[in-house]
Amino acid sequence: MSVIIRLQHEAFDVAAETAALMRGRTDIGALVTFTGICRGAENGDPIVALHLEHFPDMAEAEIARHVDDAQARWPLLGVIVIHRYGRIVPGEDIMMVATASPHRQVAFAAAEFLMDFLKTRAPFWKRVESAGASSWVDAKAEDDAAAQRWDTRDDAAE
Repeated sequence: MSVIIRLQHEAFDVAAETAALMRGRTDIGALVTFTGICRGAENGDPIVALHLEHFPDMAEAEIARHVDDAQARWPLLGVIVIHRYGRIVPGEDIMMVATASPHRQVAFAAAEFLMDFLKTRAPFWKRVESAGASSWVDAKAEDDAAAQRWDTRDDAAE
């Protein structure tokens, strides 16, 4: 299985990343991708930029651990997780998850599982910069609730 996990400051090209994963592969029947993009406003308040911070070794290890968990739950053929850090302005990509499998249900479930993990448990800290101020983003109860559904082992789509 092909696994790519990268934490990087620079922008990435979703099409190029997925093309590299698919190159020469005829066993993949489904590819699901998700790209998180920096919004220009939150609750009607303009956003100037997001600042994402992390501990590199810890973040990579935690993401790899959850990719391993996804592989144990579903028959995956490839996974890409790319997450940016530093200052990101509205319209720029923040992160991407891609999952490849023989069947769509598996690819969708694994992508959703990884996204729920990244949103709630990956060691990243986000600060929102607005006109003249900045504030740290708190965890959201609805994100935690979404991630809790994966705590059972009965969720694997075949």
